[in-house]
Amino acid sequence: MSYIMIIVSCVFVNNIVLSQFMGICPFLGVSKQVKSSVGMGAAVIFVMVCATAVTYPIYLLLERFEITYLRTIAFILVIALFVQLVEMILKKKLPPLYRALGVYLPLITTNCAVLGVTIGNIDNDYTFTQSLTNAFGTGAAFTLALVLFSGVRARIEDCDFPETFKGVPATMIAAAIVSLSFMGFSGII
Repeated sequence: MSYIMIIVSCVFVNNIVLSQFMGICPFLGVSKQVKSSVGMGAAVIFVMVCATAVTYPIYLLLERFEITYLRTIAFILVIALFVQLVEMILKKKLPPLYRALGVYLPLITTNCAVLGVTIGNIDNDYTFTQSLTNAFGTGAAFTLALVLFSGVRARIEDCDFPETFKGVPATMIAAAIVSLSFMGFSGII
């Protein structure tokens, strides 16, 4: 599979948030502002690519010793390591973004999208470079979903909804509609 096809597939056809419904917690929590959405997306891209670069050889090592049942634990430890690294860098270099992301930054560790991409690379029998491409494309898809939805949420704030739809219900309905719009890409690849 070509690298461009992997990226197009990740971003549009199999968007990790809008088609596979992974990473919903930061999607709903951080998408209130475009700036925090871009920051979270960049952090997730970094963690996904770095975690993939490290977990791929770790899996080969686990496979060699026939202990692949430990892959989930090993992958979570690697992801946690990179999330801590991102957290320290943001705290030192970009304190406003660090405060804007709040509790959602450490939650990247438990973000099933990050773990899903590392395990998906193994399950799809991707090569190392295909795995890195898939991780980058999936991170870009996550970022795209966050940025698009932050724009939708900005429009929701200006709308006059009935009292029962204000807040979370309106957000969930908008998320469903955004997700439906990406379902139109299914079957392309």
